[in-house]
Amino acid sequence: MKNYCIEDLPSGPLDSYRKQATFNWKEMKLIFEQDLKFYSVKMNLWDTLSKEPLFSRSRTVPTSEEAKKLAAKRLHRYLQLNFFPSNMAELTYTQRLRFMMVVNEAFAAAFPDVAVKQAIGVGLVKNTLATLGTERHKHFLDALWSAKVVACIILTEVAHGSNTKQMKTTATFDRKTQEFIINTPDFLAAKCWSGNLGKTATLGIVFAQLITNGQNYGLHAFVVPLRDPKTLLPYPGLTIGDMGEKIGLHGIDNGFVIFKDYRIPRQNLLNRIADVTPEGEYESSFSEPGKILGAVLENLSLGRLGIMQGSVNTLINAVTIAVRYAAVRKQFSNDGNGSENSIIEYQLHQWRLFPYVATAAVYKIFINSFANDYLDAVDKSNTSDRLEEVNDLISEIHSIVSGAKALLTWTTRDAIQECREACGGHGYLRDAGLGDLRNDHDPTVTYEGDNNVLQQQSSNWLLKQWHNVNQNKKTSSPLCTSEFFNHHLQIKNKKIGYEGHIKNLKCIIECYEWLIIYLVDRVSKKMQQLCQLGHSRFAARNLVQVYKSRVMSRAYAELNAIRYYETKIQSYQPDLRNTLDQLGVLYGLYNLDKHLVYFYQGGFCDGPSMAKDVKSGILELCQQLKPNILSVVDALAPPDFVVNSILGKSDGKLYEHIEQSISNNMDRSEWWKDIIIKGSPDFTKLKNKL
Repeated sequence: MKNYCIEDLPSGPLDSYRKQATFNWKEMKLIFEQDLKFYSVKMNLWDTLSKEPLFSRSRTVPTSEEAKKLAAKRLHRYLQLNFFPSNMAELTYTQRLRFMMVVNEAFAAAFPDVAVKQAIGVGLVKNTLATLGTERHKHFLDALWSAKVVACIILTEVAHGSNTKQMKTTATFDRKTQEFIINTPDFLAAKCWSGNLGKTATLGIVFAQLITNGQNYGLHAFVVPLRDPKTLLPYPGLTIGDMGEKIGLHGIDNGFVIFKDYRIPRQNLLNRIADVTPEGEYESSFSEPGKILGAVLENLSLGRLGIMQGSVNTLINAVTIAVRYAAVRKQFSNDGNGSENSIIEYQLHQWRLFPYVATAAVYKIFINSFANDYLDAVDKSNTSDRLEEVNDLISEIHSIVSGAKALLTWTTRDAIQECREACGGHGYLRDAGLGDLRNDHDPTVTYEGDNNVLQQQSSNWLLKQWHNVNQNKKTSSPLCTSEFFNHHLQIKNKKIGYEGHIKNLKCIIECYEWLIIYLVDRVSKKMQQLCQLGHSRFAARNLVQVYKSRVMSRAYAELNAIRYYETKIQSYQPDLRNTLDQLGVLYGLYNLDKHLVYFYQGGFCDGPSMAKDVKSGILELCQQLKPNILSVVDALAPPDFVVNSILGKSDGKLYEHIEQSISNNMDRSEWWKDIIIKGSPDFTKLKNKL
């Protein structure tokens, strides 16, 4: 693979704003891309696919069936192209995983439906086999690495998604035949929504309740053959179908499966954390069997991390389109007669878009930095003989991922809509690209964990850490995301006595620490009161979600993003760091603005000063960032082939691209005869009777 240099952008209407930048956008791009090696990996993929006929952009909207066919063919071609290095097998597991994440990130930015098929059907299944399987599953893993198999993860059931403990699909061990018998007791237990299952997968990782010697040992993962690879017909004992039309991601063949006395060999149980002997005895590497479910499902954090990466890139595409459009689009002049202003000059437009540009910058650096911690955790879990030894680290990773997945996907959802509206009517064109971004992003807020449920998992971890410090113990926080709980007495007594100084990252972080401690203390005390009144702990948790736990989880995720970002940018040269600092402060103030009521309610501040400083700070930063905002977008943005928008091309020739797009729509409709009105006058031929 060749090394790519960062090429100059084409000259055009955007030049006037690009010349205002106080930094070199190419140097900032290397920060966002981490280094030239990762940038070259992405560019190689994008450059290759842009020349492949099968990946050419079509203006025709395909039917659902056509989209699935195209996505399946594209996946097949993508696997043939093989974007992985020849020495991939020689790399460590974490090195391979990092390379896979970079490749899939690039693929998802350009072709999200095909990338999801690949991520689930190849990447996530590989990771599941590698982390939960053993040597006896190597032949499955080899088939995936050699692109001989399209697979899927089969977890969700019709009646159960989030509450995995209550899933009903069973895998019962038959000692006589040394097989597990998989059954779906009723339609409510039918496995559904599995990507690739509908049409293409021949192999699946099925999560089912493991039963042996009459005892249920909870949810475990099994490798299950699904279809004959020569005919793609389901094996006897399986009823498989497609979920049908969806709102977006039409190329993914989400499917369902019903099992009827379907048998698989005993060895198909993924047995790194638990196994069943030939005699039917259950053996676990955990001292507490209840932790097995958490270990199995924690493997799905990789999928959530991929969703987070994809959301950041979707956000980047959206702000790229909207900001480039705003720099070229002109409306109104200062005196009503002179030359019109670009709409990026108006404060309201800046306030609508610039915080999302700042958010994209913060999230990009956060996700890159956090991915390193995640990979370290994976490495430790794989090299430890007992997963319990790294349980604290895995629990914290799970808490960070749960909160961040919700935050990033919700924020991107809102940003896409704002960007669409900021482009006016032109933003509604399909060729603008924002509609596809919105529809394809939409499912991320519910798949791989419903956001509202994931937030509760994050808040439960925070409550556990709070309980520790109130018992005079230290937090169990290897990554230090709740370490500030240990200093809660000093933080709780802190007031905002530094008027005007909130406009820096250090102060913003301190505000977040106070806010989270205030909220976790309220949640904890409220739950105690509810339990004393006779409510169960489960009921008490449900009664503290709105305005308390939910806000706490979001604030925790926002703080984590800022903390990772603030730590990372310290090492950069002053001209870059100055702009990055402004972006970070804008992100922080924009989010603190949504939490102001809690600062007043908790006594952190009184009078109007904090609210005034936050709001004025946002507007001041928007104005300060205006000369640099387009170059920040250029540093974040992928090539035009990936952005795929007539409004957001890097040459800035907005109206030429709009003209070219709509000029393709001048043919008379095939159904014109069906709407002819009898006797309708031809006004070009009417004679003046006077």
